[in-house]
This record gives sequence, structure tokens and C-alpha cells, in this order.
Amino acid sequence: MAADHPPCATHASSPDTRSQRSPLALATLLLGGFITVFDLFVVNVAIPSMQTTLAAGFAEIGWVIAGYELAFGILLIAGGRLGDRYGRRRLFRLGLWGFVVASCLCGLAPDARSLIVARFLQGMAAAMLFPQIYALLRVMYDDAGRRRAFGLLGMTLGLAAIAGQVLGGLLVEGDLFGLGWRIIFLINLPVGAAALLATRALPESSLPQAQRVDWRGIGLASAGLLLLLLPLLEGPNAGWPRWTGLSMALSLLMLLAFLRWEGRLAGRGDDPAIDTRLFRNLGFSLGSLVVLLIYSTASSLFLCFALLVQTGLGLTPFAAGTLFAPASVGFIAASMLAPNVVARVGSMTMGVGALLYAAGIGWLMAAAGSLSQPPAPFALMPALLLFGFGQGLSMTPLLNLVLGYVQERHAGMAAGFISTMQQVGGAFGVAIAGLFFVNTLQAANSGIPLAERYADAFSHAMRYNVTAILLAALLIFWLARYRPAGR
Repeated sequence: MAADHPPCATHASSPDTRSQRSPLALATLLLGGFITVFDLFVVNVAIPSMQTTLAAGFAEIGWVIAGYELAFGILLIAGGRLGDRYGRRRLFRLGLWGFVVASCLCGLAPDARSLIVARFLQGMAAAMLFPQIYALLRVMYDDAGRRRAFGLLGMTLGLAAIAGQVLGGLLVEGDLFGLGWRIIFLINLPVGAAALLATRALPESSLPQAQRVDWRGIGLASAGLLLLLLPLLEGPNAGWPRWTGLSMALSLLMLLAFLRWEGRLAGRGDDPAIDTRLFRNLGFSLGSLVVLLIYSTASSLFLCFALLVQTGLGLTPFAAGTLFAPASVGFIAASMLAPNVVARVGSMTMGVGALLYAAGIGWLMAAAGSLSQPPAPFALMPALLLFGFGQGLSMTPLLNLVLGYVQERHAGMAAGFISTMQQVGGAFGVAIAGLFFVNTLQAANSGIPLAERYADAFSHAMRYNVTAILLAALLIFWLARYRPAGR
């Protein structure tokens, strides 16, 4: 379900704040994590309803999902450093305020463009809020307490992924107060207000020598990624005009400028967002590519699958949400087993998990073409369980594998970069899989039944996902055998 987010930095514990921990403080942090992941997944079941009420095409819907992930990912490192410098509780409250306001804007959006802007703002607020959860848990507890707290956090994020789809489907279908899909965002108002009141229980903490935020680097990276994402999402519907090629060329220039700027900062001893010297480490470089590849498949899969079962096959939002549940159960089960299995069997386990993930998607592709209308949901359950289990077995322990190739003093920066790759990968997966999905729908004969057209579009889009996962599996198998010189 891709609901795990590693901390953006590691920080030493502070004994004076440990004494201030309380059950309410822990619950508040868990609630903050819950709503950020819930809003990542809840959109899936509301997409067809959004398309209808907002007259939105695939590109606009893609931006609704990708915009949140992109803003979230790009600003994660900045959010962590701002919390270190100005106070984690202060940034948690600021991020929570921003999230509530942005959720209100999402729920009141009069058109697709307004919703996209609000989702970008929501992702920015989530990036301010989320890193403080990890940092505060680290300073609030000792080693034993941290293990319990982080275990509860992992469980909470997994439950948020399930609730986002099942509860989200129920909310949309229930049409509370006649709000339709808007209720999935407006429900954050009372939840966020309760969390804001409870933030009084959180201890304040900061780092006296906190790293500065590299705003120029963030600006260059943001511009480069947006200029790349824009033609990928808009190009298919626009007929690939000349500006799409220009946008991609400018994107490359921006990203090269970003890498050059980061290298200059690191060379003169300043605080880059990412020290480019880390990429000289082959294990870390290939591990980052694995993260980008495998996380690029999650959001795109759920987007295309939601369109298949709701628009193509006619399932209601709640029925579609419950259909996602087996994958979530499989993911949580594998996530709980993965650490012990990897410890006993080795890192090859993650490669096997990736192969199971790819096999599950392949099974879904095969099953999609034979579904009747209305479909028999139980026919998909084995495939959904398989891909969810494979996803959890490959994704959950991946961070430890990749960070194992960097020195401890770089672990915080490296973890922040990997967190960013998770979110950015999700955004670009939506764009790339969407290319195949939209092109297949546009090329289909209008005389073909709607269910068949959407099943074909889903299968074509998932070819990217299967290819990306298989490539990631090959790299994982290689990394499991790789031993850097001197280690």
C-alpha cells in the first residue's frame, strides 16, 4: 500500500523532553500521521465522482493525486530542517493548521483547477507536519519506548491506507449532507481541530545547530520536476504540441542546475538538501533507483484500478473501496513478517517480494479482461492479496537495505532523500502509467463495450508497473550480493 514513510533525519534523544511524554501526545502524533496517509489513499475511490461533478479529464485527476505526492516529497527535507531549527511542536501545529485549511479548500473547490491547487497546498502542509512525528517520537522515548511507538505508527499508517479506501468509499457513497466526494476532505476539519487542541500535550524540542534549508536547491528541483511532470500528464490529451518537448528540455536543464548547485554547497561546507557525493556510492545510487521504481507503481495502480472497477465495471464507491481491502490486509501482514524474514533469510527476500508483487499485478491484468458486468469481486481477491503481500514484503524493509550503504553520519540526509524518492516516484508513476491508460482509451473503438475498453486500458497501463517492478527486483537481487570496497 506504500503507506510507510521513513524519517527525514535522525536526532539524538533529549532526556528533558522524555519526561514530558504522555499517551495523549502519542495519540496526537499518530493522528497526524493517520490523516496525511488517509488523504493519500482516500482520493482513489472518489475519482469517478470527481470526474463527473468537475468535468475533469484524466490529466486533471492525475494532478489531484500527483500534486499532493510531489509537494509532499519535495518539501519533506525542508520540513524536517525547519522543525529542527524552529521547534518540532511549532512546525507540527503549523503543518496541521495548513492541512486543515487546505482540506477545506479541497472540499469547497468549484472546479478541477482549484482542487489541484488545494491538493498542492495540502501536500506542502503534510511535508511540514510529517517529519515532526518521527523527530518527536525519537526525543519523547528511550530505545524501548521508541520501538513500541514506531511499531504503533507503522500500524496506524497501514490502517490509514485501508480506511482511506473503505471508509472513503462509504463516505462518498453515503453522500452525507449532499456533499458527495467533498466530504472526504471536509471530514479533516473536525479531526484536525481535535488534533490541534491536543498538541498542547506535545513537548517542544529543537536542535541548536540545525541545518539550514536549501531553498534555492528546493526551487530548482521543484521547477525541474514540475516541468517534467507537466507534459507527461497534459501531453496525451493535448496531442503532444511543441511546448511539451520544450518543457522536458527545460526540466533537464533545471535538474542539472540543481545537481550542480548541491555539489557547490557540499564542496564549500554548507548545508545542501542532498550531498551529491553520496551518489558516488554505487549501492546507495542503485538503491535510490529501486525506491523510485517500486514506489512509482503504487499510486498509478490504484488510480487505474479505481477507474476500471467504478467507471468501467460500474461498482459503487463503497464496493470499490472494500475491493481494495484484501491488498491492504496482504500489505500489513507482509510488513509485520518482513523484518524477521529478512533477518533470517537475507535481503533476497525483498527481491522475491517484488516478484510476487509483479505476479499479483499480472494476475489482475489477466482477470480484468474476463470480468463480467456487474463484476464478481471475489474473483479478484487472490490477486489482490498476492500483490499486497508482495508489495509489503518488498517495500517495508527496503529503507534499511539502501541506508546500509551509507555512513551513519549521512543516514539522516540519505533517509530524507529516500523519503522524497518515495513520493516523487508515486507522482511520476501516475503520469507514466496514465500515458498508456489514456492512449489506449483514445484509440479504442467506441463500439466496444465500456468495460472491455477500461479493462484493456488497465492492462496496457500496468505493463509499465510490471516492467518497473521486475527491473527493481533484478537490482534488489544484485544489491543483496553487493559488498562495497572496504566493508
